[in-house]
Amino acid sequence: QVQLVESGGRLVQPGDSLRLSCTSSDRTLERYGVGWFRQAPGKERELVAAISWSGGNTYYADAVKDRFTISRDNRKTAVWLQMNNLKPDDTGIYYCAADGLIRSVTPPTTRQRYNSWGQGTQVTVSS
Repeated sequence: QVQLVESGGRLVQPGDSLRLSCTSSDRTLERYGVGWFRQAPGKERELVAAISWSGGNTYYADAVKDRFTISRDNRKTAVWLQMNNLKPDDTGIYYCAADGLIRSVTPPTTRQRYNSWGQGTQVTVSS
């Protein structure tokens, strides 16, 4: 498993932008696809974006398409989630997670595929 640390969450207003970071001191992160999940109060954890190990393939949930962008820099063992035009419904704890399979061509879209999780970072969108 890979050790992951999220950062960047805070309180913002609707329409603002925010960039979350997922970092690892373990260089093996470069071998794995990474997903960003969020969990709102009283709701299940849902996948919002994912990126393959190479960065060549991405996935976005319909609710965040055209607003969120996932990217990675394997040299820095970091994955980012750029969030634009934030809405109150984007509020939640955001977690990054790493795929349980090495070098999968497509990023995993099911929660069961992820076996390494960070502790989460809180994003609150409110006026």
